[in-house]
This record gives sequence, C-alpha cells and structure tokens, in this order.
Amino acid sequence: MHEDKSAKWFIFVSIVFFLVTILIGFTMAIKFVFPEFLGGVGIFSFGRIRAIHTNGVLFGWLLAADMGLAYYLVPRLCGVKLFSEKLGIATLLLWVVIVLGAVVTLASGQTQAREYLELVMWLDVLVTVAWVMFAVNIFGTIAKRKYPQMYVSLWYIMGTIFWTALIWIVGNLPVYSGVNDANVNWWFGHNAVGLIFTPLGVATAYYFIPKSTGNPLYSHRLSLIGFWTIAFLYIWTGAHHILFGPIPVWLQTVAIVFSISLLIPVWTVIANFFGTLKGKWAQGNYIVKFLMSGTVFYLLTCIQGPMHSLRSVNQIVSKTDWIPGHAHMAVFGAFSFFAIAGIYFAVPKIYKTTLFSAKLAEWHFWLSFVGFLGFSTSLWIGGFLQGLQWMDHTIAFIDTVKAMSPYYVVRLLSAVLMVAGQLLFALNIFKTARIQAGEPALAA
Repeated sequence: MHEDKSAKWFIFVSIVFFLVTILIGFTMAIKFVFPEFLGGVGIFSFGRIRAIHTNGVLFGWLLAADMGLAYYLVPRLCGVKLFSEKLGIATLLLWVVIVLGAVVTLASGQTQAREYLELVMWLDVLVTVAWVMFAVNIFGTIAKRKYPQMYVSLWYIMGTIFWTALIWIVGNLPVYSGVNDANVNWWFGHNAVGLIFTPLGVATAYYFIPKSTGNPLYSHRLSLIGFWTIAFLYIWTGAHHILFGPIPVWLQTVAIVFSISLLIPVWTVIANFFGTLKGKWAQGNYIVKFLMSGTVFYLLTCIQGPMHSLRSVNQIVSKTDWIPGHAHMAVFGAFSFFAIAGIYFAVPKIYKTTLFSAKLAEWHFWLSFVGFLGFSTSLWIGGFLQGLQWMDHTIAFIDTVKAMSPYYVVRLLSAVLMVAGQLLFALNIFKTARIQAGEPALAA
C-alpha cells in the first residue's frame, strides 16, 4: 500500500470534521445573540449541538489530525515505514463510523450526560478498539526502528497511548454514582485535555518546530524533564473543577497543589520551544507563525489553569463564560495551531510538491489569530465580570445574563473570522493535493 496513505487520509478526514464542527460552534455563537435561531428544530437545540461541537472538535478534528500526524512523523523518526498502512486505513474507517455515530446519537438525545463522556456505550467500545489498533501500529513501527535513540516526540506519543487507555477505561467504568461520579468525570475531563491533547500537541510541536525552522532542538534534557513531570503531576488536578463542591477539602487542596506544580513541565516545554524558535521569529513563514502563536497560547493556557485553581480566583470564574474561553485557548489556540502547522508542513511533503498558496495560508493565520483573540478575550473579560456579578446578591441573575450580551456579540463577530480562516485552510490543503494531478500552485 502507498506510503503515508494512512497519514494523508486521517488528515483529510479530520479537516472535513473540523469544518463541520466549527460551523456547529458558529451556530451556537449565533444562538447566544439570537436565542430563537433554529429554536423550533429539536436536533439544533443548544444542549444537543453543544455536545456534538465539543466531541466533534476533540475527537473528529483534533485527535484525528494528531493521529494522522503521528502516522507521518513516527516512521520518519524511526527510519522505517509505518508498521501497517492497511491497519491505519482500517483504523480511519472505524474512526469515521465512531464520529458519525456520535453525531447521530447525540443529535437524537442519546447521551450519558457526562462532560466529554457523552458517547453511548457501544461507541465507547468502538473507540477502545480503534485506539488499540492505533497503538499496535505506532508501537509496531517503533519496535522495528533503525535509530536506537528515541526523539522526545516518540516519548510523548507513546505516553499518550498509555495515558489515554488509562483515563478512557477508568472514566467509562459504569460503577460510579453521586459525588464519586462527578469527581471521576472531572478527573477524566481535565486529563482528556492534559494527557491526550496536550502530549500529542507537544509531540507534534517538538517535531515540526525544528523541521520548519532548520534549528536544532534547544535542549533534549529539558524535553525529558517536561515529559516525566507531566506524567507524574497532571493526573491529580481534575478536582480543581469542583472546588467548593461536596468533595473532601483535602482532595481539593491536593488538586490545587498539583495544578500549581504543572508550571514545572509547562516552563520546560515553553523554554524549549522558544529556544528552538530563536532567530526565526521575525522572518517566520506561516508555519512558524502558527507554531509561535500556539506556543504563546499554550503558555497563557497553562498560566490560567494553575491560577484559576486557586480558591480565591476559582470562586469568581468557576462556571462562568471565562471557562469556555480558557478551554478554547488550549484546544484551538494551542493544540489546533500546532496541528495546523504540522498539516501545512506534512501534506506538501507527502505529495512531493509545494503548498497551493502561501498567501491563503497567511490569510488563514491572521483570520484565525485575530478572530481567536476577539473570541477568547470577550469570554475572559465577560466571564470575570459575570462571576463578580454572581457574587453580588443585589444583582438579579437575569441581569447578569443581559450584561453578557455585548461580549456574546464580539464572540459571534470573531467567530466569523475563525470560520473564514478554516475554510481557506481546507481549500488550500485540498488544492495542494490536486497539484499532483496537474493543477498549478498559486504564486507565493
């Protein structure tokens, strides 16, 4: 089977799911400004499309994109071909069934009603099977590697496979109830970002930053410090999402301590990325721009996380619109930017050609960057003020809802830019695939 076929098709499918799910997110943004929009259609009710949006972005777009990029970079770091392209394509087909099944079940109201664990049981089983198939392919490739020393990206990818299996199985066990269920739910919810999307995003950045800049990795030692500290620290932080809730105070304190301790792996990663990017900031192309911005967003995300775990901050921002702003900073601002940069680098290499249009890629970056700044900033500011109003018992709750109106308008306008950027992204990548068929590239 053709080399890189699994990587290529995982990337293409992930982009399609990206467009669909970001348009669903755009629909949600419209609903915050115009609540009656599509109000008479059950499958477009907010509760249903919100679950489709979050699961679609996390699993349909970002995880699928990262799996495709793993299929691209792991063989190159090992000096061998992928263990099995047929297994890779079979994994992709199963993944498509899972994502489409999630859309159908969630749209029809079938859900386990747990954050990031909404999928019904039979889909959970299919996800487990697909992940085992992915693991066999990755570990099989690494097992037959030519290079004895393993680059840090391989460490992060192998760690992700193990951590994902652990939190997925524990999170989905049907044995919890009441407070224990809430605690395990947020143990999974926070670790889904921290032990699935964070290490995969960091793995791709560790590969594509040196590749796109031509600079050597700043420090291999720092990279391993970051890997082992995130391995031991991240898993204990989930309870900071339910501070002041009906869980033991000591458990809340443990979550706070470990949340603050995450500054250790974060600073090692940031120092390594910035050190590797040194000298390329000013003259950076669109790939470097995405990597550089993703690094800054990752830094901001990982400052916000430990800070909002503090009780004095948490009592203001928890459950407000500040939290979605923070979550989008990680998933879109940091890890989606890393994935986009990797795709811009990998797809032309796979096709042994040039990108269809560097200008479109530059427009994609600026639309995404400016749009996301407006999106996130409106939620941070509005959410913080929202929390302060909630603490003032002289203000009626409905008045706090009305006060968010201008911030929701800014979010909607910013979302227009973000959607436009991703449409250009899809056009550029699929046009790049067409160049091989004789279609010329646009001038840079």
